[in-house]
Amino acid sequence: MAEAARGFEHMGLDGRLLRAVAELGWARPTAIQAEAIPLALEGRDLLARARTGSGKTAAYGLPLLQHLLRVKAAPAAVAQAVRALVLVPSKELGQQVVQTLRQLAAFCARDVRVADVCAQTDLAAQRPVLMEKPDVVVGTPGRVLAHLNARSLALRHSLELLVLDEADLLLSFGFGEDLKALLCHLPKIYQALLMSATFSPDVEALKELVLHNPVTVRPREPQLPGSTQLRQYQVRCSTEEDKFLLLCALLKLTLLRGRALLFVGTLARCYRLKLFLEQFGIAACALNSELPARSRCHVITQFNRGIYDYIVATDEEVPAVPAAQPQRKKRKGAAADKGKDPEYGVARGIDFQNVAAVINFDVPPTVDSYIHRVGRTARADNPGTALTFVLPEEQDRLAEIEDALAGESGESMLQPYRFCMEEIEGLRYRCRDAMRSVTKQAVKEARLREIKEELLNSEKLKTYFEDNPRDLHVLRHDKPLHPAIIKPHLRNVPEYLVPPSLRGIAKPALRKRKRQRVPHTGASRRGGSKARGTANPLQSFKYARHRAKRPATQPT
Repeated sequence: MAEAARGFEHMGLDGRLLRAVAELGWARPTAIQAEAIPLALEGRDLLARARTGSGKTAAYGLPLLQHLLRVKAAPAAVAQAVRALVLVPSKELGQQVVQTLRQLAAFCARDVRVADVCAQTDLAAQRPVLMEKPDVVVGTPGRVLAHLNARSLALRHSLELLVLDEADLLLSFGFGEDLKALLCHLPKIYQALLMSATFSPDVEALKELVLHNPVTVRPREPQLPGSTQLRQYQVRCSTEEDKFLLLCALLKLTLLRGRALLFVGTLARCYRLKLFLEQFGIAACALNSELPARSRCHVITQFNRGIYDYIVATDEEVPAVPAAQPQRKKRKGAAADKGKDPEYGVARGIDFQNVAAVINFDVPPTVDSYIHRVGRTARADNPGTALTFVLPEEQDRLAEIEDALAGESGESMLQPYRFCMEEIEGLRYRCRDAMRSVTKQAVKEARLREIKEELLNSEKLKTYFEDNPRDLHVLRHDKPLHPAIIKPHLRNVPEYLVPPSLRGIAKPALRKRKRQRVPHTGASRRGGSKARGTANPLQSFKYARHRAKRPATQPT
C-alpha cells in the first residue's frame, strides 16, 4: 500500500501518461493498480484478481502503454508492428477498453495507435486498419482468430504483450477453443497479464496455458464496497404483482433518485418490464443479446452521458453445467438462441457511469451474478444503492447469496427493508391495468419491433453517423414501442393517490413532471439527470419507512 500512498508519479511512468492520468482526475492508484503496475513494468507475468470497478483496465493499460513508448524511444529505429493484444469477452467491454486506452494515450496519440476489431462487420472492412499495423489490437478471441486465419493480422514475429481481460468470462462465454487455436499464432516468448474478478478452475487452467512463472496479485479487499459506500437492501414481495407495484411507486413517485439499472432474468421479462414502464410514461432502454452490438454500445455511451435514466438489462447468466453437457444442450437449443449474440455481456466489465442504484427485479441466479450486477454502482469512491426484490420462491437463492457475502461476524450484507406496502395500495389498480395490457403477444411484438428498429439504427450508425458524428445524439433508444394499448390516465398520479407520509416529497416531483410537458433540449435533459444523480437515491424511500416523524435528509 506504500505505492498507493505515493501516487502514480513514483511508478516510473512516462510524463505523457502521468498528464493523461491527471486529466482523468485519478489522484492515487487503487489497490490493484498499486500492486500490479510496478510488477508489470518489470516485465513479469501477472495473474491479478480484483473486484469489479476496482480499476483493472488501467492496471494493465498503463504498463502496456509505457512498454510501447519505451520501445519507440529506443535509439535504434524499430519497425511499426502489432506489439500488444488485448482479449475481451464481449464487444461492449472491448469498446470501453479501447476508449480507456485512448484516453490514457491522449498525449502520445501519434506514437501509439489502438485498433478495435470487436465490431461485427465484414473482415474485409477491418483489414485496412490492421494493414497499418496498429500498436495495440483489442478484440474478442473469435474475432482475432478470424483475422489471423484470414492473414489480415500477424502476431508470431511481433507480439510482445498479451492481456486477457475478465479471463473467467473468456471461457464461460465459450471462447476456450478459440483461445487454444489463437495461442498457436503467438510467439514463444511474450509477457502475459491475466485479469479476473474471480479465481475459478477455468482461470487456473488458463493460467497454465498462457502464463509463465506468474506473480499472483490479489489485493486484500472485499468482493463489494463496504456498507458506508454501498447500501444493500432486500425487499420481500408476496406476489409478482407486488414487484411491479413497488417499482411503479419508486419510479413514478420519484422515490428513487438518479439513474438506475434494472436487472431481470430473461429476455421476455426485459421487454415486459419496459412495456410496463411505458404504460406510466416512464422511458427506459432495453439492453440484451438480441440487439445489434453497435446499438448496445451506443445505448451504454448515451447512458453514461446522462441522456437516459433507466436501462432494463439482462445478464443472461446461468449456473455452470457439467463439462459433458454443453455441446448437447447447444445443439438442442440452437434454434431458440438463434438471435442471441454469444459475445454479449452487461453485468460484467462494462463501466456504467454515475449509476445511483441497481435494482434486481429478479434475484440473480448465482453469487457471482449478484456481485457483478451490484458492482455496476458504487464504483471508485462514489456511493450507491442496491435493491433486490424477493418472492417467497426466490428466498432460498437469496439466502445462498447472503451466506456467501456475510462478513466476518456472520452478519448479512443485505439488510431487510420493511417498506409499508399498505401506503401505496391506491396505485395497485393502476398497476393491474398496466400488467393486463402487457400481454405475451405484446411482448413478442415488442421484441420484433425493437430488433427491427435497432437494426435500422445500427446501419445509420455505420454509415451516416460515421460522417456526421455531431448528430449522433439525435438517435435515441428509449422510444416507446407501443405494441400494447397505452392508457393515458396511467401517466399522471392524482394527489389523492399519493400516500400521506410521502406527499411532502412526491408532490414536488409531480409538479416537476407537469412542467416537463414543455419541450426540452438535449442539454437540459442531461443537466437534469446529473442533478438528480447527486441526490441520495433512497432518501425518500427511507422517509416512507420512518413516516413523517423523521427528517428526510441523510448524508450522501
